[in-house]
Order: sequence, then C-alpha cells, then structure tokens
Amino acid sequence: MGIKSFQGARKVVKKEYDAPTLVQDYMTKKLVTFTPDQSILSVMELFSKYNISGGPVLDGNGFLVGIISEADCMKTISESRYFNQPILDKSVESYMTKNVETIPPDISIFDAAGVFHKNNRRRLPVLKDGILVGQISRKDIVIAALKLSGQNW
Repeated sequence: MGIKSFQGARKVVKKEYDAPTLVQDYMTKKLVTFTPDQSILSVMELFSKYNISGGPVLDGNGFLVGIISEADCMKTISESRYFNQPILDKSVESYMTKNVETIPPDISIFDAAGVFHKNNRRRLPVLKDGILVGQISRKDIVIAALKLSGQNW
C-alpha cells in the first residue's frame, strides 16, 4: 500500500500589499528651492525655518544648476571668521555644488541606494526630461526599505 498525502488542496495566498519600489513613489515633490544670486544668510534662515539640510538651486528658467547644503554654509561661516568678513554678502553661486548627480523618477529605490552609496550624497535631485520633479534623500530610501521589509525583494 502506498503512502497517502493527507494534505488537502492548498489555497492560493494573495499578497495583501504590494509595495511600490520606484523613486517617484517616495521622493519629496514639494521642494524649497534656491537661486544662484540668493544670499547664504537667507539660505540658512530657510534651512532653519523648514528644518531641511539642503536643496536644489534653480536658474531663472527653472533648470537645475546646482545644490546647496549645510556643509556649504559651514564653509561660508568658517571662511567669514577666518577672513573677518560678514556672511551677508556671500551668494549661493559661490558655494553651491555645481556638478550634481541626478536620477530619473522611474528607477528602483535599490538602484537609488546604489547611487547614494557610490557618491556619498545625502540627497539626489530627481529629473524627468531635464525638469526637476522632486528630490529623494537617504532617509526616504530607508523609509521605503522599511515599508518593503515584509515583502519579497
């Protein structure tokens, strides 16, 4: 006599939640932006007001020309003390990072995490057809990973 299986037909289990994995699903879309001719002092005030640590710099036509961060402001503060000059007359253009790594909105958060790891950046502007549509930070990637932790990657 053969061995019988006492296990009945299995029920197909549906995923209750299928978390999105694209950058566009986790990026910040409402950004505080800066201009190249803006003063560093006003940038620092906006950083404090909105509790942010950096943001994109846009020209008069709305195109990305750089990114300004707290680290850039620290450089300004340090230099102003060293040269005994006020911070007021310094512009964003003098201190912003001009060669900015960007990513498209339709790549996965895993690919974005690789870009963060490779370039050691805190935030990446998200461009679609050359137009700024958002920004994603390392924190956004961590939050996305937490949401996906119950899912199969």
